[in-house]
Amino acid sequence: MNTWFAYCDGSALPNPGRMGLGAVISEPDGTRHTISQSPQGIGCNNEAELRALLATLQELKARGAGSLLIRCDNSIVVEQVGSSTAKPIPRLASLFDEARALLNSFDQAILTWIPRHRNREADALARAALGLAEKRTSKLPKKRR
Repeated sequence: MNTWFAYCDGSALPNPGRMGLGAVISEPDGTRHTISQSPQGIGCNNEAELRALLATLQELKARGAGSLLIRCDNSIVVEQVGSSTAKPIPRLASLFDEARALLNSFDQAILTWIPRHRNREADALARAALGLAEKRTSKLPKKRR
């Protein structure tokens, strides 16, 4: 089966505050698509991350994806969506239910956690939706002994 790949990320500024969603989607043939949007309303970082996942899944469904691998740098979202034994977050429960149902509507779908530094492009798209520049990572000088 031809697998689609996606990276998604969300930001809230301040936290809670305006939300920005970003995603990078790759078709099996390598064609790439991006999402960068700011939904109406105020939410926390976890809600922004969850809404980014939902937007990504909706886009994948609209494009006819059947098999997919999605990467997200928010461990709470990955745990809540992927585990039936995770302690629920009441305020976001309906969004998690929606994400689970949408994820399960694909022939094969895997959601995995990745470290933040491996999700830079989706993060930049989420931040751009808020009118922010890409985060710069800087190395701290080593301490002298």
